[in-house]
Amino acid sequence: MRPTAHYLMETEAHVYALAVAASVLLAFYPFLTVMISLCRDFLHLPNVVDAIDLAVKDLFSGEQGQFIVNNIPVYSVPKLTFTSMFLLLFTANGVFEPMEVALNRAWGVTANRSYLKNQAISLGLILACGLLALFSLALSAMGGDLIAKVHGTPALIAAFVQRLLFKLAAIPVSMLALFLVYWLLPNRKIEPARVAPVAIVVGLILEGLKYVNMLFANMFARKMVREYGVFEHSVTILIWSFVGALVVLAGAHWTARRDTADPLS
Repeated sequence: MRPTAHYLMETEAHVYALAVAASVLLAFYPFLTVMISLCRDFLHLPNVVDAIDLAVKDLFSGEQGQFIVNNIPVYSVPKLTFTSMFLLLFTANGVFEPMEVALNRAWGVTANRSYLKNQAISLGLILACGLLALFSLALSAMGGDLIAKVHGTPALIAAFVQRLLFKLAAIPVSMLALFLVYWLLPNRKIEPARVAPVAIVVGLILEGLKYVNMLFANMFARKMVREYGVFEHSVTILIWSFVGALVVLAGAHWTARRDTADPLS
């Protein structure tokens, strides 16, 4: 683990992670509005829209998650437009530009894809990850429907079971999305078996970070209010995205170091 820890202390890794985090911040709200509008107006799945609230609260605990949910009223989200789709694709594609450069660097690849090729790969990953997220939300909504049909189920137990079902669906989906990024985004051929284990480990670490956030969310929120005022929620998304990006980059570096290590050193 020492080489990977040393890599995380390098300025280069921080630059890549901050670029990814900034793009996540720009894409966060367009992604939510597109998902809500798609499920509500085109797929007509109101239960999946309710599951989006559950997903946001799972990602951001305490006051932060409640604020985000309260300020994205489901029924006030406009219908899906070309503008919202363009904003989502433009900002989400920005996530994969620095990510590709960082993964190429980890694997020792000196040539990055051209801008157009990067955008094409990014678009494919966006669609794949979006479909995986939609699948996870749909499973959670189906579980909620089944619980609701059971008469006499206490509200507390029903909420717990629905969150448990969401976790059981979301964690494997997150691992699969990480696998696709690790496998397809670097500008070289990678054996799927090389990146599958690290996708599982990184997925579990990211899930563990949610519980760390859950423990310290309210204390962290008070400090953000004092230091950043009205920008507290944006800064919170930026900071946690930065930490998550570092974890993803660490997983790539840990996997690729066997190829990049000098056998004579």
